[in-house]
Amino acid sequence: MIRRPPRSTQGVSSAASDVYKRQTLVSDKVPAHVQKGSGLGNENITAAHLQTPRVKQLQQLSNEVDEQHSEYIEGAKVGDFINTVTRENYGQSIYVLNIRFTEEFVAWKKREKGGGLAGSFASKEDAIESLKSQDLNPEDYDITETHSHMLIRKDAESGNLDVPFLFDCASSKLRVSREWNTQIAGLSGDRFSALWKMSSVRTENRTGQKFYNIQVEKVGWATDDDYNNAKTVFESIK
Repeated sequence: MIRRPPRSTQGVSSAASDVYKRQTLVSDKVPAHVQKGSGLGNENITAAHLQTPRVKQLQQLSNEVDEQHSEYIEGAKVGDFINTVTRENYGQSIYVLNIRFTEEFVAWKKREKGGGLAGSFASKEDAIESLKSQDLNPEDYDITETHSHMLIRKDAESGNLDVPFLFDCASSKLRVSREWNTQIAGLSGDRFSALWKMSSVRTENRTGQKFYNIQVEKVGWATDDDYNNAKTVFESIK
């Protein structure tokens, strides 16, 4: 039987109509079939078929702060940390566990050409070769030496850990990345033994141009649960 809205709802506002439609189409509570589900239909999905989230630090020319751009995120400000997959805004400081470090060369399409991530490669030569194989012009891309940190964010309010994400450090961030690696190497235990606070700081380059960089500080040692969760993530990707 098709459930129809009562006659009294015909003159309700658009917002109320949207609420009614949502109640009709989906459940706001987690249903039993989700709680008991075993991932049927995802048998052929591997890590290669998934997009690893990245978190980026917004700058003055970032699309997410341009109200006229299709990628604009309401309320986003220069210096905010943004999840590129969920588009969640984490603000200007986040707590993280550092899971793994890799060095790679990342190809970004130039802003005037539309922008966007083209991929990560072991060397600059590999990046150029890959672009050419896709009939793309390497001149349209910036290929940068990049330190990539796999991090897990810890919610400051709930204490829960999010899914892992990548945070790329290039250009002026390379110095901070090296300093972070030096601090981690000087600690006892595994790389993910400590909790860090990563914050945005405003600075300027030699020409006086202002931009946002990052600073990191050790908050303390990770809890046993957080360490074990981080270790599970590390073992799944190594």
